[in-house]
Amino acid sequence: MNEIKTIAFDADDTLWVNEPIFTNTRLRFEELLANYISQESLENELYNVERRNLSLFGYGIKGFMLSMIETAIELTDGKVSGAHLQQVIDMGKEMLAHPVHLLPGVEETVLQLKEDYNVVMITKGDLFDQENKIARSGIAQHFGWIEIVSEKDEASYQEVFHKYQVDADSFLMVGNSLKSDILPICNLGARAIHIPFHDTWQHELIADLDYDAVFKTAKKITEVPRILAQY
Repeated sequence: MNEIKTIAFDADDTLWVNEPIFTNTRLRFEELLANYISQESLENELYNVERRNLSLFGYGIKGFMLSMIETAIELTDGKVSGAHLQQVIDMGKEMLAHPVHLLPGVEETVLQLKEDYNVVMITKGDLFDQENKIARSGIAQHFGWIEIVSEKDEASYQEVFHKYQVDADSFLMVGNSLKSDILPICNLGARAIHIPFHDTWQHELIADLDYDAVFKTAKKITEVPRILAQY
């Protein structure tokens, strides 16, 4: 394999906190509809609606908010009040305005790595929301380029490689999602470092038996420079 030249970082739950914001909002949503349906049934149905809507809304807060509204209407047979639906909309607005909190060691690690590598960012989700978070993160200037994609699969990564004239065998991806950040990259012949996050969306979970890819694992982002030496 060629020497690693480009290191790409996922953004949400790799560089900054994201999923706990969704989790906290979902818990508030479940409390809002507690008089209509049990917590477990609501959580399962919300995920089913989210998954059903991915092809229409894509990933992100706006799609999540619309899925909460749709779930509330479906599960209450249309009896949910306008006041409650307004509360759901307000929750979504709060999520969009939520401060961007970098995870520990992020900026120091990125600055260290950019001395020897082309350090870039690849993130997926709603374009406006992701651009907004990137701008508010305070670290956008540290990346050689930033790419926002609607999906993270082999095809989308290949498009990114072609756009930036990157060779897969000189590329390494760092991220928290096996499904989106790690396995597609490994399948393309690139390398990856997985940093598990304590709160992961159900859609991003994958069973150990579903893959045989080889990659490195770090407990935190500050371990990445040391692990790179193993490649």
